[in-house]
Amino acid sequence: MTRLIYKIVEHDGGWAYRLGEVFSETFATREDAHDAAVQAAQEQRLKGEDEDIEWEDAAGQWHGEHSDGRDRPETGVED
Repeated sequence: MTRLIYKIVEHDGGWAYRLGEVFSETFATREDAHDAAVQAAQEQRLKGEDEDIEWEDAAGQWHGEHSDGRDRPETGVED
């Protein structure tokens, strides 16, 4: 199972959460960023509908796959 960890970091004069190399919007306080990260992490775990998806890799190649709406990652928040 995939594990996603949202990290709380200083960003653009405030606080944000980061997943990999992607930052959230900037929040005024660390607590606000933490609360938003917890919400994002919870939403990642919600089951959805099965669907076919397409995505482009770093080399510009397109791929297609079937996504099982029940296959959700394990998530967490790290301060």
